[in-house]
Amino acid sequence: MFGLNLDACIIDVPEKYYSVQDYEKGVARWCPGCGDHSVLSAVKRLCKEEQLIPEKTVFVSGIGCSSRFPHYMNTYGFHGLHGRAFPVASGVKFRRPDLNVFVVTGDGDCCSIGAGHWIHAIRYNINLTVLLFDNQIYGMTKKQTSPTSPMGTISNTHPEGSVLPPINPLQTTLGVSNVSFVAQTADWVPSHLYSTIKKAYEHQGFSFVKILMRCPKFMPDIAKEKVSDKDMVRLLTHENGIPLGAEAKRFTHIVEHDPSNMDHARELAASPEISYLGLFYQNKDALRYDLYGAHNINYTPEQKITAINQAMERYVI
Repeated sequence: MFGLNLDACIIDVPEKYYSVQDYEKGVARWCPGCGDHSVLSAVKRLCKEEQLIPEKTVFVSGIGCSSRFPHYMNTYGFHGLHGRAFPVASGVKFRRPDLNVFVVTGDGDCCSIGAGHWIHAIRYNINLTVLLFDNQIYGMTKKQTSPTSPMGTISNTHPEGSVLPPINPLQTTLGVSNVSFVAQTADWVPSHLYSTIKKAYEHQGFSFVKILMRCPKFMPDIAKEKVSDKDMVRLLTHENGIPLGAEAKRFTHIVEHDPSNMDHARELAASPEISYLGLFYQNKDALRYDLYGAHNINYTPEQKITAINQAMERYVI
């Protein structure tokens, strides 16, 4: 014998291997050509590659086309009220840190009625993966101006064109204290879309991913322009950024950007005409509110009762 270590030959085999099909549920009811289909495919791939246990994975949404997402994932899900995805998801993750929690929201759901919750969720920096589907229109209710609609957008609420400049979700997120992860990708660049969502999932904190989304029904011209004009969409690159795949060859402009540089991130985000795809900013050291509140998660019922009684005794007269 040559002193062979048999233990080194042992391979850990998981009790169950999850395929993409294990995460599928129902038939997506989005319009043909809608960018939501691309994100659904990317997320299912992420779940398979990371072997996320379905019963340990939760998708939380509000109201809108994007918010149908939990119905198409064979995991746990919470289809909440309009604009209320963030407090629901924060509550889930706060008390169940063992779960993988994703927030799926739209430009109306997040940036309008949900804007207050969005701002504070950024500041709390709870470990959530947030996907903002930005098609720049209210689609589910059939074409009303959304907070991100460009000026001049003709819609049912502004038949002569919208009159106010839109909210810039990247600028807004980068402007909130304790922000920790901000990225942008596009539904028509599948490898970059997947890599961005994967990078966001790996980040420990509030990961905000804005996804440029095609709406072939109500905003077809904007989508066609961005897809076809190589000067309008540019890739960000850096050793700490989003890995660039073979699709990078499709882009004429690739810009070097260090995601630790907040000033440059804000400068890029403020660009009125050019959309940059990549990681704008990441701070792995930002404070996390879910860690602050995690000290009593494993308390027994008796310990919880004792803690409550001790707190109430402070008010005894």
